Amino acid sequence: MTLHLPDAHGALRAYEPRTEPLALTPGAPFTSRTVFSAAHVVADPYADTTPDSPAAVDWDATLAFRRHLWSHGLGVAEAMDTAQRGMGLDWAGAAELIRRSAAEAKAAGGRIACGVGTDQLTGPANLTEVRAAYEEQLAVVEESGAQAILMASRALAAAARGPEDYLEVYGHLLRQAAEPVILHWLGPMFDPALEGYWGSSDLDAATDTFLDVIAAHPAKVDGIKVSLLDAQRETDLRRRLPKGVRCYTGDDFHYPELIAGDEQGFSHALLGIFDPLGPLAAQAVRVLDTGDREGFRALLDPTVELSRHLFQAPTRFYKTGVVFLAWLAGHQSHFTMVGGLQSARSLPHFARAYELADTLGLFPDPKRAEERMRNLLSLYGVDR
Repeated sequence: MTLHLPDAHGALRAYEPRTEPLALTPGAPFTSRTVFSAAHVVADPYADTTPDSPAAVDWDATLAFRRHLWSHGLGVAEAMDTAQRGMGLDWAGAAELIRRSAAEAKAAGGRIACGVGTDQLTGPANLTEVRAAYEEQLAVVEESGAQAILMASRALAAAARGPEDYLEVYGHLLRQAAEPVILHWLGPMFDPALEGYWGSSDLDAATDTFLDVIAAHPAKVDGIKVSLLDAQRETDLRRRLPKGVRCYTGDDFHYPELIAGDEQGFSHALLGIFDPLGPLAAQAVRVLDTGDREGFRALLDPTVELSRHLFQAPTRFYKTGVVFLAWLAGHQSHFTMVGGLQSARSLPHFARAYELADTLGLFPDPKRAEERMRNLLSLYGVDR
């Protein structure tokens, strides 16, 4: 049946939903790339809570979604930005998420890496306090048996006086890490509080400091996760990495070309967009495993329009679109988010996200997705 979807100008346009999804099934493990999906959390819709209170998480649905990702061969990047870290999920909730997900990964045989940050610090902090906060979280992740991802820290960005402070803090953490970690560079488009990370707003100078951290401890760095939405900068950076240090693209605008790579190398992946794209992304990587770059791009290139839509400015609210699509796809029974973040995007934004995802065949049950979209439209007053 025809849906009438609102556009950005307030007009309604007719859309005919597709009737069949893409045929996407689990397959063999990947051989050519290491691929993580940063996964969202599912809120408990029955919890009597407020936007500024601790997150109430539906643990069954949250862990079920991670099993879905593992079943398609994807690794899970846990307690990251996509899980509303610092935007509804505090450190206490993140610590429980890490412990539960790491235990589930062991049971399912899935790969997991977890975010280590400083978000238990709720006010101004000095470098000693920042370092101690990182150490506390690193211990939780290592005790869980998961790989650590050293996330960019708002507290460190506020406390650091220059590049030397980043070198000192990260050097200390890398020396004590039990296993190689992933270093995370999140740009200010994802979190404005991270402006000037690595000691400079000049990205060339910041890149040099970032590389200095890695060069001092190459055996302790499995890879870097770069989320700057600048494909050429990522390509240049990965060509300067020490041998054996991987680049995990976090570029949700240019991921097909960066993962496919060129004659001088390629990026692995740690992406929020692979939360809604999981099965399709997995199929594309298996095609790439055969050496078929064109086939890989043919599958993944058409998804970029959806990703750019979800990650449009203000980019940090992309989580709302990710959870919206998980609801439409049937991975959860509701569209409630921790922190009330379901209100962070407009109805025209949701309508376009639905249309793009439906066109790609991402919904396992298109009829259910259509019915849920129709219910949302009705809630907003669209009655035809």
